[in-house]
Amino acid sequence: MEYLYYPGCSLEGAARQYDESLRAVFQALGIGLRELEDWNCCGATIYMSVDETTSLAVSARNLALAGRDGQRELMAPCSACYTVLLKTNRFLRESPELRQKVDALLEKAGLSYRLNVSVRHPLDVLVNDVGIERIAAAASRRLDGLRVALYYGCQIVRPERGFDHYEFPETMDRLFRALGAEPVYYPVKTRCCGGMLMTTFQDVCLDLVRELLACAVENGAHCILTTCPMCQVNVEAYQEQVNKRFKTTYRTPVLFFTQLLGWALGCEEKSLGLQRNLIPLELGVGAA
Repeated sequence: MEYLYYPGCSLEGAARQYDESLRAVFQALGIGLRELEDWNCCGATIYMSVDETTSLAVSARNLALAGRDGQRELMAPCSACYTVLLKTNRFLRESPELRQKVDALLEKAGLSYRLNVSVRHPLDVLVNDVGIERIAAAASRRLDGLRVALYYGCQIVRPERGFDHYEFPETMDRLFRALGAEPVYYPVKTRCCGGMLMTTFQDVCLDLVRELLACAVENGAHCILTTCPMCQVNVEAYQEQVNKRFKTTYRTPVLFFTQLLGWALGCEEKSLGLQRNLIPLELGVGAA
């Protein structure tokens, strides 16, 4: 079993621990990852509002490269990349005019895209292809006693993606419950963290982050797990600013879901990039 992998820009920079832990998890499960050769930035979500045609061409180039290799699926862990690639597929299917313009741009690069590649998220792949039973059987450490707030963010399940509910997702909940962790009540699991508002309207964004932290702490979570690079950095790196603004004392670890999953599978902490996290989580809880 092998998956074609699109890491995206964040996973080679600020979210390097996501890339490291994802690779470690797939290796521990004996599943191959092959990085898409010569991939480029997806354009991120904001580019579509600046120049729709060019942004779709930039994104479609990655899908065209995947399709040229004969691949039918492309796995993208970053929520923004995942969303943009999915939108590109949808927009090109629904608008022949846009598709014609994008095809003309791709042709200049010697490429064409036949809408023959589906976009997958690793959470979907792990739970629905690999299977929770297989993952639980491969785990060498239990997470008993660890209370986790599972934060999906606003992108990977909206609009409906097909692998989980857009308001009440349960995929991570089922996965970590099987490994012994206790998912806490977390009704804000699909709320927005504010995204890039942190660089433009920071007061608004800090308030959104405060709500996410408050819900996790009030419900007894030891940590927050997320699937999104932007969510991870906003909720972890800005806790000091939240504390200054709202007179709080939050110091809650925020990990990528693959980091805790990799630890349960017996991976070494360094291979999971845990040293890159700003707020460490004591991982002695539940070791088998």
